[in-house]
Amino acid sequence: MIILPILFFITAILYSSVGFGGGSTYLALMLIWDIPYYIFPIVALFCNIIVVSGNSINYIRSSNLNLKLLLPYLIGSIPFAFYGASLQISKNFFEIILFLILTVAGILLFIESRSLKNKEFKINEIPKIFSILIGSVIGFFSGLVGIGGGIFLSPILFLIKAGHPKQIATSASLFILINSIFGVAGQITKDIVFDKFIDFLPLFLAVLIGGQIGNFLNIKFLSNKILALLTSLLVIFVAARMGLRILP
Repeated sequence: MIILPILFFITAILYSSVGFGGGSTYLALMLIWDIPYYIFPIVALFCNIIVVSGNSINYIRSSNLNLKLLLPYLIGSIPFAFYGASLQISKNFFEIILFLILTVAGILLFIESRSLKNKEFKINEIPKIFSILIGSVIGFFSGLVGIGGGIFLSPILFLIKAGHPKQIATSASLFILINSIFGVAGQITKDIVFDKFIDFLPLFLAVLIGGQIGNFLNIKFLSNKILALLTSLLVIFVAARMGLRILP
């Protein structure tokens, strides 16, 4: 299992560079590598937590946290992330849902990368009930497959202009972190074998290092537009690879 940690490392660099965890792509990679189905959702969630913890701390230290923006989405997502994670679904259904999630997320991220060209950014006041509803839907599907949901939340917030770009990035990172924690809690309610975790230590180390590098690239070198474009292309590529796997 040498190639898989390398791919996790690259994924962590790209996703963390735009404030994401990479859970959806970790899941797809583990499916492609035929990792036992019962273990990889919780592995992906732990990788998420490892990657976005550092990002969240750095974003908060930069004074980019807007609780008024984030809280309604968390209020909606937390219970549904736990509930979705506690449900048992078949592997075939999981693969179809993940394929659809990756396809939609890739398109949304690509749109987000294009929207970053716009220098004019007028903030809209979003009704709280609408924000809670969005959080609930994202939370449920995130918990169901084992992702943090930031690849949905961030593009949606950009499209509806709910906050400034740095506030959106901070909100997405914290959303992923908290959703992943509650996703793990939901996964624990199912029959999961934790003694297999030691086998995935190389993956955890790979995303830890990759996450730090990605965060450094975000801060020091590459523009958000380029990073968002690269991430969207990665997600679309993985979605296409998933599609070839599950479609006859």
